[in-house]
Amino acid sequence: MSELTTIARPYAKAAFEYAVEAGAVDAWQEMLVFAAEVSKNETITSFLSGGASVEQAQDLFIKVCDEQLNTHGQNFIKVMAENERLLVLPHVVTEFTLLKAEYDKEITVDVTSAVELTADQQANISAALEKRLARKVKLNCVVDASVVSGLVIKAGDMVIDGSVRGKLDRLATTMQS
Repeated sequence: MSELTTIARPYAKAAFEYAVEAGAVDAWQEMLVFAAEVSKNETITSFLSGGASVEQAQDLFIKVCDEQLNTHGQNFIKVMAENERLLVLPHVVTEFTLLKAEYDKEITVDVTSAVELTADQQANISAALEKRLARKVKLNCVVDASVVSGLVIKAGDMVIDGSVRGKLDRLATTMQS
């Protein structure tokens, strides 16, 4: 998995940098998502894995994607086909999406609570996190009864454990020390 990410990252970065220059980040994301879905198709995957020539792979892929790719998107697909990397397109999309989120100053935050959060609670959490992280926050709320009470918030590498379960675990660790 990490090998595929390593392969995909330069392609995603190049596409993203071009998209930013062209002012077409959303359009590029749409093109890449469509192309990635095409690359996941069983028939396409077996064709590409079956030793098709570069020209055949390019032609097939561009014909299948047709109007979903502009000229620059087609050129991007041609470069990936020349390097036999079309099957890595889903990972390119993942990396491109991460770059876009960083560019847009957005972050997805996982919030785990013991009970369903109300709209007001979600708005308050979102506002507080936006202020703390200096980014637009998108909440991904999950209910987990094992939390007991409180919240566990995960934003990238940052974890805020304000749950009763977390406090009990820290207390147990302290008492054992």
